[in-house]
Amino acid sequence: MGVEEPLPRMPQMRLDELLEELQARINAARGTRDRVHSLLEAVVSVGRELDLAQVLRRIVEAAALLVEAQYGALGVIGPDGRTLSQFLTYGLTDEEIARIGPLPAGHGILGKLIRDPEPLRLTDLGADEASYGFPSHHPPMRTFLGVPIRVRDQVFGNLYLTDKRGGQDFDAEDESVISTLSVAAGVAIDNARLYEGSQRQQRWLQANAEITNSLLSGSPHREVLELIARRAREITDAALADVSVPVAGTDDLVVELAVGADGEARRGLVVPVEGTLSGAAHRAAAPVTTAGLAEDDRYSAGPRRFDGLGPAVAVPLGTAAQDTRGVLLLARHLGEPVFTEGELEPLLAFAGQAALALELAERRSGAEQLALLEDRDRIARDLHDLAIQRLFATGMTLQSATRLVQNEGAAERISRAVGDLDETIKIIRSTIFGLRARDEDSRPSLRAHVARAVGETATTLGFPPRLSMEGLLDTDVPAQTAGHVVAALTEMLSNAARHAHATRVEVSLQATVDEVILTVTDNGRGIPADGRRSGLRNLEERARSLSGTLQIARPDEGGSRLVWRAPLAAGVDAP
Repeated sequence: MGVEEPLPRMPQMRLDELLEELQARINAARGTRDRVHSLLEAVVSVGRELDLAQVLRRIVEAAALLVEAQYGALGVIGPDGRTLSQFLTYGLTDEEIARIGPLPAGHGILGKLIRDPEPLRLTDLGADEASYGFPSHHPPMRTFLGVPIRVRDQVFGNLYLTDKRGGQDFDAEDESVISTLSVAAGVAIDNARLYEGSQRQQRWLQANAEITNSLLSGSPHREVLELIARRAREITDAALADVSVPVAGTDDLVVELAVGADGEARRGLVVPVEGTLSGAAHRAAAPVTTAGLAEDDRYSAGPRRFDGLGPAVAVPLGTAAQDTRGVLLLARHLGEPVFTEGELEPLLAFAGQAALALELAERRSGAEQLALLEDRDRIARDLHDLAIQRLFATGMTLQSATRLVQNEGAAERISRAVGDLDETIKIIRSTIFGLRARDEDSRPSLRAHVARAVGETATTLGFPPRLSMEGLLDTDVPAQTAGHVVAALTEMLSNAARHAHATRVEVSLQATVDEVILTVTDNGRGIPADGRRSGLRNLEERARSLSGTLQIARPDEGGSRLVWRAPLAAGVDAP
Protein backbone atom coordinates (compact mmCIF):
# COMPACT_ATOMS: atom_id res chain seq x y z
CA MET A 1 0.00 0.00 0.00
CA GLY A 2 1.45 3.30 -1.07
CA VAL A 3 1.86 6.45 1.14
CA GLU A 4 -0.39 9.42 0.17
CA GLU A 5 1.46 12.48 -0.94
CA PRO A 6 0.62 15.81 0.89
CA LEU A 7 -1.43 18.42 -1.02
CA PRO A 8 0.51 21.30 -2.37
CA ARG A 9 0.60 24.25 0.04
CA MET A 10 0.26 26.99 -2.60
CA PRO A 11 -3.27 26.02 -3.78
CA GLN A 12 -4.38 25.91 -0.11
CA MET A 13 -3.17 29.45 0.48
CA ARG A 14 -4.84 30.67 -2.70
CA LEU A 15 -8.11 29.12 -1.60
CA ASP A 16 -7.92 30.96 1.75
CA GLU A 17 -7.34 34.22 -0.04
CA LEU A 18 -10.33 33.61 -2.30
CA LEU A 19 -12.49 32.78 0.69
CA GLU A 20 -11.38 35.93 2.49
CA GLU A 21 -12.05 38.01 -0.61
CA LEU A 22 -15.46 36.41 -0.99
CA GLN A 23 -16.24 37.15 2.67
CA ALA A 24 -15.11 40.73 2.23
CA ARG A 25 -17.34 41.15 -0.80
CA ILE A 26 -20.23 39.57 1.06
CA ASN A 27 -19.64 41.96 3.96
CA ALA A 28 -19.39 44.86 1.54
CA ALA A 29 -22.59 43.79 -0.17
CA ARG A 30 -24.26 43.39 3.19
CA GLY A 31 -22.95 46.81 4.24
CA THR A 32 -24.19 48.34 1.01
CA ARG A 33 -27.53 46.63 1.48
CA ASP A 34 -27.76 47.87 5.05
CA ARG A 35 -26.78 51.37 4.00
CA VAL A 36 -29.32 51.42 1.19
CA HIS A 37 -31.90 50.15 3.64
CA SER A 38 -30.93 52.88 6.09
CA LEU A 39 -31.11 55.46 3.33
CA LEU A 40 -34.58 54.28 2.33
CA GLU A 41 -35.70 54.39 5.96
CA ALA A 42 -34.33 57.92 6.25
CA VAL A 43 -36.14 59.01 3.08
CA VAL A 44 -39.42 57.53 4.31
CA SER A 45 -38.92 59.08 7.75
CA VAL A 46 -38.26 62.52 6.31
CA GLY A 47 -41.13 62.33 3.83
CA ARG A 48 -43.60 61.19 6.47
CA GLU A 49 -43.65 64.54 8.26
CA LEU A 50 -45.70 67.55 7.13
CA ASP A 51 -44.62 70.02 9.79
CA LEU A 52 -41.71 71.99 8.27
CA ALA A 53 -39.78 72.42 11.52
CA GLN A 54 -40.02 68.70 12.23
CA VAL A 55 -39.01 67.87 8.64
CA LEU A 56 -35.84 69.93 8.98
CA ARG A 57 -35.04 68.32 12.30
CA ARG A 58 -35.44 64.80 10.86
CA ILE A 59 -33.27 65.65 7.85
CA VAL A 60 -30.25 66.69 9.90
CA GLU A 61 -30.63 63.73 12.28
CA ALA A 62 -30.96 61.21 9.42
CA ALA A 63 -27.96 62.68 7.60
CA ALA A 64 -25.71 62.42 10.67
CA LEU A 65 -26.76 58.83 11.35
CA LEU A 66 -26.28 57.72 7.73
CA VAL A 67 -22.61 58.76 7.57
CA GLU A 68 -21.87 58.26 11.29
CA ALA A 69 -21.09 61.94 11.84
CA GLN A 70 -20.69 63.14 15.41
CA TYR A 71 -22.08 66.58 14.61
CA GLY A 72 -24.58 67.79 12.03
CA ALA A 73 -26.36 70.99 11.11
CA LEU A 74 -28.83 72.32 8.58
CA GLY A 75 -28.58 75.97 7.60
CA VAL A 76 -31.54 77.66 5.91
CA ILE A 77 -30.48 80.42 3.52
CA GLY A 78 -32.17 83.78 4.15
CA PRO A 79 -34.02 85.96 1.61
CA ASP A 80 -30.83 87.87 0.79
CA GLY A 81 -29.22 84.66 -0.52
CA ARG A 82 -25.99 85.37 1.35
CA THR A 83 -26.63 84.58 5.01
CA LEU A 84 -28.33 81.92 7.09
CA SER A 85 -31.70 82.78 8.57
CA GLN A 86 -32.07 79.52 10.52
CA PHE A 87 -29.55 77.00 11.87
CA LEU A 88 -30.53 73.60 13.31
CA THR A 89 -27.89 71.46 15.01
CA TYR A 90 -27.39 67.79 15.89
CA GLY A 91 -24.93 66.42 18.44
CA LEU A 92 -24.74 69.56 20.60
CA THR A 93 -26.52 69.86 23.93
CA ASP A 94 -28.56 72.92 24.88
CA GLU A 95 -25.86 73.90 27.37
CA GLU A 96 -23.15 73.73 24.69
CA ILE A 97 -25.26 75.81 22.30
CA ALA A 98 -25.83 78.41 25.01
CA ARG A 99 -22.09 78.62 25.75
CA ILE A 100 -21.19 78.99 22.07
CA GLY A 101 -23.45 82.04 21.75
CA PRO A 102 -25.03 83.36 18.54
CA LEU A 103 -25.52 80.74 15.84
CA PRO A 104 -23.53 81.01 12.57
CA ALA A 105 -24.69 83.59 10.03
CA GLY A 106 -22.91 82.09 6.99
CA HIS A 107 -19.25 83.08 7.13
CA GLY A 108 -16.16 80.96 6.41
CA ILE A 109 -16.72 77.42 5.13
CA LEU A 110 -20.48 77.79 5.57
CA GLY A 111 -20.44 80.88 3.38
CA LYS A 112 -18.28 79.11 0.80
CA LEU A 113 -20.97 76.47 0.38
CA ILE A 114 -23.63 79.20 0.09
CA ARG A 115 -21.70 80.98 -2.68
CA ASP A 116 -20.84 77.73 -4.48
CA PRO A 117 -23.68 75.25 -3.81
CA GLU A 118 -21.82 72.05 -4.67
CA PRO A 119 -20.86 69.07 -2.42
CA LEU A 120 -17.71 69.79 -0.42
CA ARG A 121 -15.43 67.35 1.49
CA LEU A 122 -12.55 68.43 3.68
CA THR A 123 -9.99 66.41 5.62
CA ASP A 124 -9.15 69.25 7.99
CA LEU A 125 -11.82 71.88 8.43
CA GLY A 126 -9.58 74.39 10.20
CA ALA A 127 -6.78 74.17 7.61
CA ASP A 128 -8.92 75.35 4.69
CA GLU A 129 -8.18 78.89 3.49
CA ALA A 130 -11.88 79.81 3.76
CA SER A 131 -12.07 78.74 7.41
CA TYR A 132 -13.42 81.48 9.67
CA GLY A 133 -12.37 79.81 12.90
CA PHE A 134 -14.48 78.59 15.79
CA PRO A 135 -16.05 80.79 18.49
CA SER A 136 -15.19 80.30 22.16
CA HIS A 137 -16.49 77.10 23.81
CA HIS A 138 -17.07 75.52 20.38
CA PRO A 139 -16.08 71.81 20.29
CA PRO A 140 -13.13 71.00 17.98
CA MET A 141 -14.10 69.68 14.54
CA ARG A 142 -11.84 68.27 11.81
CA THR A 143 -13.41 66.34 8.92
CA PHE A 144 -16.24 68.00 7.00
CA LEU A 145 -18.93 67.13 4.46
CA GLY A 146 -21.32 69.74 3.07
CA VAL A 147 -24.15 69.17 0.60
CA PRO A 148 -26.73 71.72 -0.67
CA ILE A 149 -30.48 71.06 -0.48
CA ARG A 150 -32.47 72.25 -3.48
CA VAL A 151 -36.20 72.84 -3.60
CA ARG A 152 -37.56 73.27 -7.13
CA ASP A 153 -34.13 74.20 -8.54
CA GLN A 154 -33.55 76.78 -5.82
CA VAL A 155 -31.06 76.27 -3.01
CA PHE A 156 -33.07 76.09 0.21
CA GLY A 157 -30.13 75.47 2.53
CA ASN A 158 -27.13 73.26 3.23
CA LEU A 159 -26.36 70.13 5.22
CA TYR A 160 -23.16 70.32 7.26
CA LEU A 161 -21.62 67.16 8.77
CA THR A 162 -18.39 66.95 10.77
CA ASP A 163 -16.18 64.42 12.54
CA LYS A 164 -16.99 60.97 11.20
CA ARG A 165 -16.82 58.48 14.03
CA GLY A 166 -13.65 56.39 14.18
CA GLY A 167 -11.52 59.30 13.00
CA GLN A 168 -12.04 58.43 9.32
CA ASP A 169 -12.52 60.89 6.47
CA PHE A 170 -15.81 61.26 4.66
CA ASP A 171 -15.51 59.40 1.35
CA ALA A 172 -17.24 59.53 -2.02
CA GLU A 173 -19.84 57.00 -0.90
CA ASP A 174 -20.77 59.23 2.06
CA GLU A 175 -21.12 62.15 -0.32
CA SER A 176 -23.31 60.08 -2.65
CA VAL A 177 -25.57 58.95 0.22
CA ILE A 178 -26.05 62.49 1.57
CA SER A 179 -26.60 63.87 -1.93
CA THR A 180 -29.36 61.28 -2.44
CA LEU A 181 -30.87 62.20 0.92
CA SER A 182 -30.76 65.89 0.00
CA VAL A 183 -32.91 65.21 -3.08
CA ALA A 184 -35.52 63.46 -0.94
CA ALA A 185 -35.19 66.25 1.64
CA GLY A 186 -35.96 68.86 -1.03
CA VAL A 187 -39.17 67.05 -1.97
CA ALA A 188 -40.16 66.67 1.69
CA ILE A 189 -39.48 70.37 2.38
CA ASP A 190 -41.52 71.38 -0.66
CA ASN A 191 -44.45 69.22 0.47
CA ALA A 192 -44.24 70.58 4.00
CA ARG A 193 -44.19 74.15 2.74
CA LEU A 194 -47.20 73.54 0.49
CA TYR A 195 -49.09 71.94 3.36
CA GLU A 196 -48.07 74.73 5.72
CA GLY A 197 -49.16 77.34 3.18
CA SER A 198 -52.58 75.74 2.69
CA GLN A 199 -53.10 75.49 6.46
CA ARG A 200 -52.04 79.10 6.94
CA GLN A 201 -54.33 80.25 4.15
CA GLN A 202 -57.24 78.48 5.80
CA ARG A 203 -56.45 80.15 9.12
CA TRP A 204 -56.27 83.57 7.44
CA LEU A 205 -59.67 82.99 5.84
CA GLN A 206 -61.15 81.97 9.19
CA ALA A 207 -59.62 85.02 10.88
CA ASN A 208 -60.93 87.33 8.13
CA ALA A 209 -64.41 85.89 8.57
CA GLU A 210 -64.17 86.39 12.34
CA ILE A 211 -63.08 90.01 11.90
CA THR A 212 -65.80 90.72 9.34
CA ASN A 213 -68.39 89.32 11.72
CA SER A 214 -66.99 91.49 14.51
CA LEU A 215 -67.15 94.58 12.29
CA LEU A 216 -70.73 93.92 11.22
CA SER A 217 -71.82 93.28 14.80
CA GLY A 218 -70.70 96.80 15.76
CA SER A 219 -67.81 95.93 18.07
CA PRO A 220 -65.67 98.90 19.19
CA HIS A 221 -62.69 99.54 16.91
CA ARG A 222 -60.21 98.84 19.74
CA GLU A 223 -61.67 95.36 20.23
CA VAL A 224 -61.47 94.71 16.50
CA LEU A 225 -57.85 95.91 16.38
CA GLU A 226 -56.94 93.69 19.30
CA LEU A 227 -58.60 90.75 17.56
CA ILE A 228 -56.58 91.48 14.41
CA ALA A 229 -53.32 91.71 16.38
CA ARG A 230 -53.98 88.48 18.27
CA ARG A 231 -54.93 86.49 15.17
CA ALA A 232 -51.95 87.84 13.18
CA ARG A 233 -49.61 86.91 16.04
CA GLU A 234 -51.06 83.39 16.31
CA ILE A 235 -51.01 82.66 12.57
CA THR A 236 -47.47 83.95 12.00
CA ASP A 237 -46.09 82.43 15.25
CA ALA A 238 -44.90 85.88 16.31
CA ALA A 239 -43.80 86.67 19.85
CA LEU A 240 -45.11 90.26 19.70
CA ALA A 241 -47.86 92.06 17.83
CA ASP A 242 -48.65 95.74 18.31
CA VAL A 243 -50.63 98.42 16.50
CA SER A 244 -49.30 101.98 16.33
CA VAL A 245 -51.43 104.94 15.26
CA PRO A 246 -50.37 108.50 14.27
CA VAL A 247 -50.25 111.21 16.94
CA ALA A 248 -52.13 114.24 15.63
CA GLY A 249 -49.95 117.26 14.93
CA THR A 250 -46.65 115.36 15.21
CA ASP A 251 -44.44 113.03 13.18
CA ASP A 252 -44.76 110.31 15.80
CA LEU A 253 -46.78 107.15 16.30
CA VAL A 254 -48.12 105.85 19.59
CA VAL A 255 -48.60 102.15 20.40
CA GLU A 256 -52.36 101.89 20.93
CA LEU A 257 -52.32 98.20 21.81
CA ALA A 258 -49.78 95.39 22.09
CA VAL A 259 -50.11 91.66 22.73
CA GLY A 260 -47.42 89.11 23.46
CA ALA A 261 -43.87 89.71 24.67
CA ASP A 262 -43.68 92.79 26.93
CA GLY A 263 -47.04 93.91 25.58
CA GLU A 264 -48.10 95.76 28.73
CA ALA A 265 -44.90 97.81 28.78
CA ARG A 266 -45.22 98.73 25.09
CA ARG A 267 -48.72 100.17 25.31
CA GLY A 268 -48.59 103.93 25.14
CA LEU A 269 -45.00 104.14 23.84
CA VAL A 270 -44.32 107.00 21.44
CA VAL A 271 -42.58 105.70 18.29
CA PRO A 272 -40.75 108.19 16.02
CA VAL A 273 -41.46 107.85 12.32
CA GLU A 274 -37.81 108.45 11.48
CA GLY A 275 -35.50 105.57 12.36
CA THR A 276 -38.05 102.92 13.36
CA LEU A 277 -39.48 99.89 11.56
CA SER A 278 -43.09 100.96 12.15
CA GLY A 279 -42.24 104.49 11.05
CA ALA A 280 -40.66 103.26 7.82
CA ALA A 281 -43.77 101.22 6.96
CA HIS A 282 -46.01 104.20 7.83
CA ARG A 283 -44.03 106.59 5.64
CA ALA A 284 -43.66 104.22 2.66
CA ALA A 285 -47.20 102.79 2.96
CA ALA A 286 -45.62 99.40 2.23
CA PRO A 287 -44.41 96.40 4.27
CA VAL A 288 -40.91 96.64 5.74
CA THR A 289 -39.01 93.61 7.08
CA THR A 290 -35.84 92.98 9.06
CA ALA A 291 -33.95 89.83 9.96
CA GLY A 292 -33.11 91.11 13.45
CA LEU A 293 -35.16 93.88 15.04
CA ALA A 294 -32.96 94.33 18.10
CA GLU A 295 -29.69 94.54 16.11
CA ASP A 296 -30.79 96.39 12.95
CA ASP A 297 -28.93 99.73 12.89
CA ARG A 298 -31.46 101.18 10.46
CA TYR A 299 -34.16 101.16 13.12
CA SER A 300 -32.38 102.21 16.27
CA ALA A 301 -34.51 105.24 17.19
CA GLY A 302 -37.17 105.32 19.87
CA PRO A 303 -37.44 103.28 23.07
CA ARG A 304 -35.49 100.00 22.99
CA ARG A 305 -38.07 97.39 23.93
CA PHE A 306 -37.03 94.59 21.56
CA ASP A 307 -34.59 92.51 23.61
CA GLY A 308 -34.80 88.85 22.60
CA LEU A 309 -36.69 89.61 19.37
CA GLY A 310 -35.34 88.87 15.91
CA PRO A 311 -37.18 88.72 12.56
CA ALA A 312 -39.92 91.34 12.25
CA VAL A 313 -42.29 92.90 9.75
CA ALA A 314 -44.26 96.15 9.86
CA VAL A 315 -47.39 96.36 7.69
CA PRO A 316 -49.24 99.68 7.12
CA LEU A 317 -52.96 99.83 7.83
CA GLY A 318 -53.91 101.53 4.58
CA THR A 319 -53.03 101.65 0.89
CA ALA A 320 -51.48 105.11 0.57
CA ALA A 321 -49.20 107.25 2.71
CA GLN A 322 -51.90 109.88 3.31
CA ASP A 323 -54.47 107.19 4.16
CA THR A 324 -52.31 105.10 6.50
CA ARG A 325 -54.23 104.86 9.76
CA GLY A 326 -51.58 102.94 11.64
CA VAL A 327 -49.03 100.13 11.49
CA LEU A 328 -49.21 96.47 12.51
CA LEU A 329 -45.84 95.22 13.82
CA LEU A 330 -45.07 91.51 14.19
CA ALA A 331 -41.81 90.20 15.67
CA ARG A 332 -40.48 86.70 16.31
CA HIS A 333 -37.91 85.46 18.79
CA LEU A 334 -34.22 85.43 17.94
CA GLY A 335 -33.18 82.47 15.77
CA GLU A 336 -36.64 81.94 14.28
CA PRO A 337 -37.33 82.14 10.51
CA VAL A 338 -37.59 85.51 8.81
CA PHE A 339 -40.88 86.63 7.28
CA THR A 340 -41.11 85.40 3.68
CA GLU A 341 -42.85 86.84 0.63
CA GLY A 342 -45.45 84.10 0.94
CA GLU A 343 -46.35 85.38 4.41
CA LEU A 344 -46.52 89.05 3.41
CA GLU A 345 -49.36 88.66 0.89
CA PRO A 346 -52.00 87.46 3.37
CA LEU A 347 -50.63 89.94 5.92
CA LEU A 348 -51.38 92.80 3.53
CA ALA A 349 -54.95 91.57 3.11
CA PHE A 350 -55.21 91.27 6.86
CA ALA A 351 -53.90 94.81 7.31
CA GLY A 352 -56.58 95.96 4.87
CA GLN A 353 -59.14 94.51 7.27
CA ALA A 354 -57.57 96.50 10.09
CA ALA A 355 -57.72 99.72 8.05
CA LEU A 356 -61.36 98.99 7.29
CA ALA A 357 -62.01 98.46 10.99
CA LEU A 358 -60.54 101.87 11.81
CA GLU A 359 -62.47 103.61 9.04
CA LEU A 360 -65.75 101.99 10.02
CA ALA A 361 -65.10 102.82 13.68
CA GLU A 362 -64.47 106.47 12.77
CA ARG A 363 -67.62 106.66 10.66
CA ARG A 364 -69.63 104.90 13.35
CA SER A 365 -68.21 107.27 15.96
CA GLY A 366 -69.23 110.25 13.82
CA ALA A 367 -72.72 108.86 13.35
CA GLU A 368 -73.00 108.13 17.06
CA GLN A 369 -71.78 111.63 17.89
CA LEU A 370 -74.39 113.13 15.56
CA ALA A 371 -77.09 110.96 17.09
CA LEU A 372 -75.89 111.97 20.56
CA LEU A 373 -76.08 115.67 19.72
CA GLU A 374 -79.55 115.26 18.27
CA ASP A 375 -80.57 113.33 21.37
CA ARG A 376 -79.15 116.07 23.57
CA ASP A 377 -81.16 118.68 21.69
CA ARG A 378 -84.31 116.62 22.18
CA ILE A 379 -83.61 116.11 25.88
CA ALA A 380 -82.84 119.79 26.35
CA ARG A 381 -86.05 120.76 24.54
CA ASP A 382 -88.09 118.33 26.60
CA LEU A 383 -86.51 119.52 29.84
CA HIS A 384 -87.24 123.11 28.94
CA ASP A 385 -90.74 122.61 27.59
CA LEU A 386 -91.94 120.00 30.04
CA ALA A 387 -89.86 119.62 33.20
CA ILE A 388 -89.09 123.29 33.92
CA GLN A 389 -92.62 124.45 33.10
CA ARG A 390 -94.16 121.80 35.35
CA LEU A 391 -91.74 122.54 38.17
CA PHE A 392 -92.37 126.29 37.81
CA ALA A 393 -96.12 125.72 37.87
CA THR A 394 -95.81 123.48 40.91
CA GLY A 395 -93.72 126.15 42.68
CA MET A 396 -96.30 128.84 41.91
CA THR A 397 -99.08 126.59 43.23
CA LEU A 398 -97.21 125.90 46.46
CA GLN A 399 -96.31 129.57 46.86
CA SER A 400 -99.94 130.62 46.51
CA ALA A 401 -101.03 127.85 48.87
CA THR A 402 -98.70 129.17 51.57
CA ARG A 403 -101.11 132.03 52.31
CA LEU A 404 -103.85 129.51 53.09
CA VAL A 405 -101.80 127.53 55.59
CA GLN A 406 -102.29 128.69 59.16
CA ASN A 407 -99.65 126.46 60.77
CA GLU A 408 -96.31 128.29 60.78
CA GLY A 409 -94.29 125.04 60.67
CA ALA A 410 -96.17 123.76 57.64
CA ALA A 411 -95.89 127.15 55.91
CA GLU A 412 -92.15 127.18 56.51
CA ARG A 413 -91.78 123.67 55.06
CA ILE A 414 -93.75 124.71 51.95
CA SER A 415 -91.50 127.75 51.55
CA ARG A 416 -88.41 125.51 51.74
CA ALA A 417 -89.96 123.20 49.12
CA VAL A 418 -90.51 126.20 46.83
CA GLY A 419 -86.86 127.20 47.32
CA ASP A 420 -85.74 123.68 46.50
CA LEU A 421 -87.81 123.77 43.31
CA ASP A 422 -86.20 127.07 42.32
CA GLU A 423 -82.74 125.54 42.89
CA THR A 424 -83.74 122.45 40.86
CA ILE A 425 -84.86 124.70 38.01
CA LYS A 426 -81.45 126.42 38.06
CA ILE A 427 -79.66 123.05 37.90
CA ILE A 428 -81.83 121.87 35.02
CA ARG A 429 -81.21 125.12 33.13
CA SER A 430 -77.45 124.65 33.63
CA THR A 431 -77.78 121.11 32.34
CA ILE A 432 -79.72 122.33 29.30
CA PHE A 433 -76.96 124.83 28.57
CA GLY A 434 -74.37 122.06 28.80
CA LEU A 435 -76.36 119.78 26.49
CA ARG A 436 -76.60 122.51 23.87
CA ALA A 437 -72.94 123.61 24.12
CA ARG A 438 -70.96 123.42 20.84
CA ASP A 439 -67.31 123.80 19.92
CA GLU A 440 -68.21 126.95 17.99
CA ASP A 441 -69.47 128.67 21.13
CA SER A 442 -67.63 131.83 22.07
CA ARG A 443 -66.56 130.18 25.32
CA PRO A 444 -64.06 127.34 24.75
CA SER A 445 -64.79 123.89 26.18
CA LEU A 446 -62.76 123.06 29.30
CA ARG A 447 -63.04 119.36 28.54
CA ALA A 448 -61.60 119.88 25.06
CA HIS A 449 -58.72 122.02 26.38
CA VAL A 450 -57.84 119.43 29.03
CA ALA A 451 -58.00 116.52 26.58
CA ARG A 452 -55.79 118.41 24.12
CA ALA A 453 -53.23 119.29 26.79
CA VAL A 454 -53.03 115.67 27.96
CA GLY A 455 -52.71 114.40 24.38
CA GLU A 456 -49.89 116.82 23.55
CA THR A 457 -47.91 115.68 26.60
CA ALA A 458 -47.74 112.08 25.28
CA THR A 459 -44.81 113.03 23.04
CA THR A 460 -42.63 114.44 25.83
CA LEU A 461 -43.57 111.77 28.37
CA GLY A 462 -43.10 108.88 25.92
CA PHE A 463 -46.60 107.53 26.71
CA PRO A 464 -50.14 108.95 26.93
CA PRO A 465 -51.37 109.85 30.44
CA ARG A 466 -54.64 108.35 31.63
CA LEU A 467 -57.43 110.94 31.82
CA SER A 468 -60.78 110.92 33.61
CA MET A 469 -63.24 113.87 33.86
CA GLU A 470 -66.37 114.12 35.94
CA GLY A 471 -69.03 116.75 36.56
CA LEU A 472 -70.44 119.78 34.72
CA LEU A 473 -67.02 121.10 33.73
CA ASP A 474 -68.21 123.12 30.73
CA THR A 475 -71.13 124.78 32.52
CA ASP A 476 -70.30 125.13 36.22
CA VAL A 477 -66.61 126.10 35.97
CA PRO A 478 -66.27 129.84 35.19
CA ALA A 479 -64.04 130.89 32.28
CA GLN A 480 -61.43 132.51 34.54
CA THR A 481 -61.14 129.39 36.71
CA ALA A 482 -61.06 127.16 33.62
CA GLY A 483 -58.04 129.10 32.32
CA HIS A 484 -56.21 128.54 35.60
CA VAL A 485 -57.13 124.84 35.53
CA VAL A 486 -55.60 124.37 32.06
CA ALA A 487 -52.46 126.33 33.03
CA ALA A 488 -52.07 124.33 36.26
CA LEU A 489 -52.51 121.05 34.37
CA THR A 490 -49.86 122.04 31.81
CA GLU A 491 -47.43 122.90 34.61
CA MET A 492 -48.05 119.61 36.42
CA LEU A 493 -47.56 117.52 33.28
CA SER A 494 -44.43 119.47 32.37
CA ASN A 495 -42.97 118.76 35.82
CA ALA A 496 -43.79 115.06 35.46
CA ALA A 497 -42.10 114.91 32.06
CA ARG A 498 -38.93 116.76 33.14
CA HIS A 499 -38.33 115.59 36.70
CA ALA A 500 -40.42 112.58 37.69
CA HIS A 501 -38.96 109.91 35.33
CA ALA A 502 -42.36 108.23 35.53
CA THR A 503 -43.79 105.44 33.38
CA ARG A 504 -47.41 106.12 34.35
CA VAL A 505 -49.28 109.42 34.83
CA GLU A 506 -52.96 109.72 35.72
CA VAL A 507 -55.00 112.93 35.42
CA SER A 508 -58.36 113.42 37.13
CA LEU A 509 -60.53 116.53 36.78
CA GLN A 510 -63.76 116.82 38.78
CA ALA A 511 -66.35 119.54 39.20
CA THR A 512 -68.42 119.25 42.40
CA VAL A 513 -71.14 121.56 43.63
CA ASP A 514 -68.61 123.84 45.35
CA GLU A 515 -65.20 123.41 43.74
CA VAL A 516 -63.12 122.10 40.86
CA ILE A 517 -60.47 119.51 41.74
CA LEU A 518 -57.48 118.70 39.52
CA THR A 519 -55.36 115.66 40.52
CA VAL A 520 -52.18 114.49 38.78
CA THR A 521 -50.58 111.24 40.02
CA ASP A 522 -47.38 109.61 38.77
CA ASN A 523 -45.23 106.60 39.73
CA GLY A 524 -41.90 108.44 39.40
CA ARG A 525 -39.23 109.18 41.93
CA GLY A 526 -41.39 111.61 43.91
CA ILE A 527 -40.81 115.21 45.02
CA PRO A 528 -37.94 115.72 47.51
CA ALA A 529 -38.96 117.32 50.80
CA ASP A 530 -36.48 120.16 50.29
CA GLY A 531 -37.11 120.51 46.57
CA ARG A 532 -39.44 123.53 46.27
CA ARG A 533 -39.19 124.30 42.58
CA SER A 534 -40.59 127.36 40.81
CA GLY A 535 -43.23 125.26 39.09
CA LEU A 536 -44.76 124.25 42.42
CA ARG A 537 -44.72 127.88 43.59
CA ASN A 538 -46.60 128.90 40.44
CA LEU A 539 -49.22 126.24 41.14
CA GLU A 540 -49.64 127.47 44.72
CA GLU A 541 -49.95 131.08 43.60
CA ARG A 542 -52.58 130.18 41.03
CA ALA A 543 -54.58 128.30 43.64
CA ARG A 544 -54.30 131.16 46.20
CA SER A 545 -55.41 133.72 43.61
CA LEU A 546 -58.70 131.81 43.44
CA SER A 547 -58.84 131.16 47.20
CA GLY A 548 -57.87 127.56 46.51
CA THR A 549 -55.14 125.19 47.69
CA LEU A 550 -52.38 122.90 46.44
CA GLN A 551 -51.69 119.63 48.26
CA ILE A 552 -48.57 117.51 47.65
CA ALA A 553 -48.66 113.86 48.74
CA ARG A 554 -46.66 110.67 48.19
CA PRO A 555 -48.81 107.58 47.50
CA ASP A 556 -48.02 104.32 49.28
CA GLU A 557 -46.86 102.77 45.99
CA GLY A 558 -44.41 105.65 45.39
CA GLY A 559 -44.30 108.63 43.08
CA SER A 560 -46.23 111.83 43.77
CA ARG A 561 -49.78 113.15 43.84
CA LEU A 562 -50.60 116.85 43.30
CA VAL A 563 -54.15 117.97 44.18
CA TRP A 564 -55.05 121.48 42.98
CA ARG A 565 -58.40 122.90 44.19
CA ALA A 566 -60.33 126.08 43.48
CA PRO A 567 -63.83 127.10 44.62
CA LEU A 568 -66.27 127.66 41.78
CA ALA A 569 -67.63 130.93 43.17
CA ALA A 570 -64.16 132.54 43.21
CA GLY A 571 -63.77 132.69 39.45
CA VAL A 572 -67.26 133.84 38.42
CA ASP A 573 -67.00 136.52 35.78
CA ALA A 574 -68.22 139.94 36.80
CA PRO A 575 -71.47 140.97 35.16
